[in-house]
Amino acid sequence: MYSYTWYQWLTFFYLYCFAGWIFESAYVSILKKRLVNRGFLRLPLLPLYGTGAVMMLWVSLPFEDNLFLVYLSGVVAATILEYVTGWTMERLFKMKYWDYSDQRFNFRGYICLSSSIAWGFLTILLTEVLHPPVARLVQGIPAAADIAGVLILSVFFAEDTVQSVRDALDLGRALEAMTSMKAELDDIQVQLALLRADASDRVSEYREDAAQRLAVAREDAAQKLVGAREDAAQKLADAREDAATRVEQLKTEAMQKLGQAMYGDRMSALMARSQEIREKRLAIASLMNRRRKNLLLRNPSASSRRFGSALEDIKELLKK
Repeated sequence: MYSYTWYQWLTFFYLYCFAGWIFESAYVSILKKRLVNRGFLRLPLLPLYGTGAVMMLWVSLPFEDNLFLVYLSGVVAATILEYVTGWTMERLFKMKYWDYSDQRFNFRGYICLSSSIAWGFLTILLTEVLHPPVARLVQGIPAAADIAGVLILSVFFAEDTVQSVRDALDLGRALEAMTSMKAELDDIQVQLALLRADASDRVSEYREDAAQRLAVAREDAAQKLVGAREDAAQKLADAREDAATRVEQLKTEAMQKLGQAMYGDRMSALMARSQEIREKRLAIASLMNRRRKNLLLRNPSASSRRFGSALEDIKELLKK
């Protein structure tokens, strides 16, 4: 049985949070081929690992003499913790801060078989190999020093957690806003396309009407020419001038109607709204302060089922 004081349990929690941060940062840095300060917090701590380690120690207590049951308890408990944490974070922050969707036998991207198997082996490694020397080290720290250390660290941890949660909530709201604006932009594009199509149909009708009127004008000019041979030259010139004037009038009328159809009040309003939305999208990116940007940088594999497009848009806007 483990017999530790409350401050020793807190010490274990922070130590394993730090160990988890080292492991995750090294692993992701190797994958990305660049240094990545991994995690949800700004501090070099990953609470999921600290919570998981403490929980593994507790759930394995009844089975400490049976390695198979220690393994099984670690698989079950850690998988439940990972799922609940992932589900809760996505509901709160609109993002998955880890995603196993590309892994085989995953469940909604929160957990996967390979991860659960690894948790079981990690439980055995922790309880049988890693924790005993760590426990001896912690138990060797004077009580006053240990209490002072965990209290000071807890203050920084609490402040970091509150600020990181606020940043994540702001980022989630930004994703919702970006998604809403993207849907409105798409709707505006559809409306503009319909208006342009309608304008094109009207232009075709105006051209047909103008062609018919021009044919009538030419026929009338020809009749006038035949009926007035004695003054043919003059009348021909007058008829041609009259026909040309009428053609110009028809062209002017068609262009006026075309302009009214294509650049009427409705289309102007839609274009103005479209520009307004684009400016708001840029404004969202400008409001992403350094802390929120770093939150994305610390989680390069973060994803979102509902707001995936908005998340990619924000990442692209932040690059500019």
